[in-house]
Amino acid sequence: MKSQARGGTRWKRFAVVMVPSVGAAAAVTMAIAQGALAASFQVSGQQFQITADHIHGEGFGQYGAMEDTDPKAKDHKAVAVVGMNKADITNLCQAVNVPTPFGAVGLKLKAGGGKKPAHAEKLYLDANEMKVGNARFNEIDIGVSSDHMTKGPGKSSGDKAKSVPGSFAQQADSVEFDDVEQKAWATSAGTFTLPDLHMSVSMGAQECKK
Repeated sequence: MKSQARGGTRWKRFAVVMVPSVGAAAAVTMAIAQGALAASFQVSGQQFQITADHIHGEGFGQYGAMEDTDPKAKDHKAVAVVGMNKADITNLCQAVNVPTPFGAVGLKLKAGGGKKPAHAEKLYLDANEMKVGNARFNEIDIGVSSDHMTKGPGKSSGDKAKSVPGSFAQQADSVEFDDVEQKAWATSAGTFTLPDLHMSVSMGAQECKK
């Protein structure tokens, strides 16, 4: 969500609107953590950071696509859409910084740092940068058509990232990623369970440090 400074803005009224919004976001996040809601995180036009100590994925697929971060401005970003049928994520951290008339507001979410990892099903990530300390692909197929992937969840049914029919893709039965750091435009999942959830909102930028 973008907030724009306009002439005659009433800051007290703005604060009154923002506080319930943050509370609602926290309530939704808690419901997701308890597995009560399907998760769909999309930050329109706002890039965010994701880090993890380890990701174990079952049913992996990856293909290139274009993301409309601002359809009105025809702002298109090239992304790699990563899909997994199931993913266990150890020490997950997600951070996003949103500009406001008061300055940047940082939101950071951490989960899966205890005995249980975070768990996602039908997970999709639209990323434009990914760093991995070590990656292992089991039974990998490189150069398959994105329309004929069989090992992952297939193409995302959402309209955020638009792929070219028959474009280059790769897939694997399973993957193991260590020391992951990604920059992404959108994430969605059928379900996202977040044990040991901790969310913090603060004035000023936040980041996930590796």
